[in-house]
Amino acid sequence: MTAENVCPPAFLAFAHEIADAAATVIRPYFRQRLEIAAKADSSPVTVADRLAEMTMRRMIEKCFPGHGVRGEEFGTSNAEAEWVWVLDPIDGTKSFASGSLAFGIQIALLHQDAPVLGIIDQPITNERWVGQRTSPTLFNGVPVRTSDTARLKDAIVYTSALEQFNLDARERFSRLAAGARFTRMSHDCYAAGLLALGSVDLLVESNVFDYDILPQIPIIEGAGGIVTDWEGRPLTDASQYETVLMAANETLHAEALARLKQGQIPRPRGLPLTVTTA
Repeated sequence: MTAENVCPPAFLAFAHEIADAAATVIRPYFRQRLEIAAKADSSPVTVADRLAEMTMRRMIEKCFPGHGVRGEEFGTSNAEAEWVWVLDPIDGTKSFASGSLAFGIQIALLHQDAPVLGIIDQPITNERWVGQRTSPTLFNGVPVRTSDTARLKDAIVYTSALEQFNLDARERFSRLAAGARFTRMSHDCYAAGLLALGSVDLLVESNVFDYDILPQIPIIEGAGGIVTDWEGRPLTDASQYETVLMAANETLHAEALARLKQGQIPRPRGLPLTVTTA
């Protein structure tokens, strides 16, 4: 065990504090009639997103002024710091704004650009996943494990937003979905939590941002899962977030990769993409 693999206890305790603070900000806005604005990339944002991130950023700046912060809503400060907090105040804003529970607060702590801590918090149901390098993932304080589903035909596959896939990625994903037990959409970070619990077997994403995924990596890996791009490479470069594959175990990961890799296992002409949305 090396120093770069360990999140100091004080930083872990602080991560819980900022997650609690963000949850307190968000709860009063849930299932209220909110103005939904559009950001430059046309993605939605609400006052709850912005206030939650602002609250967390101010706490970090006060308690750890030497740390960097990278947030979805307010960008990056002190990017070259040894320790950098990555904040996604509401991952799943579309779900939040429409009254669905399929959203969460996401927090990652990077040490020298590597994620050593990840938190997913569902502030309405009071569910919290915590992942750390070298430690088992905890769900509300209890260790959890990914599933032992080894065959794609038995696997439950989730993806957040099929409309974000380009034509090539959609074709590749359709090969995977055609061989799976069933597929569902629109759970964002909550799907990663379900994967860590063993309820979901594969999570496949395309055209996402690092702040969407970085908090999930320690959680999935700490529960026994695997996180790579669609070529099987660890996520170490910003360009790799065009394709992300999270799998419950190595055997299932290998079969999923075979379906997703470019040019393998051609999809029969006319084969429909089966995606369950209800």
